[in-house]
Amino acid sequence: MADKQAGAVAILGVFVADVAFRASRQPKMGETLIGSEFTLGPGGKGSNQAVAAARLCIDVTFISKLGKDAFADLALDTWRAEGVRTAVTQVDDDYTGAAYIFIEDNTGENAIIVCPGAAMTISADLVENERDAISNADVFITQLEQPVAAAQRGLGIARNAGTATILNPAPAGPVDDAIFPLCDFVTPNESETEGLTGLPVTNVDEARKAADVFLEMGVGTALITLGEAGALFHNREVSEHIPAYRVAPVVETTGAGDAFNGGFAAALARGIEPLEAARFGCAVAGISVTRPGTAPSMPTLQEAEKVFRP
Repeated sequence: MADKQAGAVAILGVFVADVAFRASRQPKMGETLIGSEFTLGPGGKGSNQAVAAARLCIDVTFISKLGKDAFADLALDTWRAEGVRTAVTQVDDDYTGAAYIFIEDNTGENAIIVCPGAAMTISADLVENERDAISNADVFITQLEQPVAAAQRGLGIARNAGTATILNPAPAGPVDDAIFPLCDFVTPNESETEGLTGLPVTNVDEARKAADVFLEMGVGTALITLGEAGALFHNREVSEHIPAYRVAPVVETTGAGDAFNGGFAAALARGIEPLEAARFGCAVAGISVTRPGTAPSMPTLQEAEKVFRP
């Protein structure tokens, strides 16, 4: 590990332009509602996580694929402004991804439809071409918005290099069982956990039972995020419920999972032991939900350290 960059994170994932609508409720089929607010901004789980880690003063390389259009310009401008290194392929024959986000006015809860566009053609070979960026990082993180084969190749490269591996299995979907032994950490939310384990997660005790299934699959540590209840950190040595950080009233929860993952990866890359890194991730998420947007809601290192309580 001595030859690795200090505090480096490599992220394989998707950029999408977040097209967000706020209203009192979602419309029924055939119905039109007047909304209260509209915003267009940078999003995508991987890109959001890259912004989160970069704002925490970590050296971040983001691996992805874009079209050549206005949304691609938004992506490149965002990463440039945030200091994210890019290993990004652009193509003429596909579009840059977009996401419809509905946000409920009263609660800040959300519902999302993602169309990844060009990022859905990220291949295992494309990831192989970025082997050095993954191998030279302290932490590698990926999700399931791009093809699973690409995620699995990235995790395999990282594992062989001794890089810590995080799979944020979102959105949950069919995966090869061989992916789980490549994961030092998995970071699903309640619904993703149920989708992957078949077990419901409505409280901490149920989360522990589901976390045991992940361990049986070969995962090192299951880190199940529980919304306003915080997160469960569970492996064969430790099982600890981490309460959520309540910094201010909740405005929007859309980017909370990405804030957690970016914060957790950043802390690991700094050499913080995993349980404390998970607590730090909860602090980062606790700040993000007090602000609108996804990438724009991510806090700086100074802001996170101000509220983080080890």
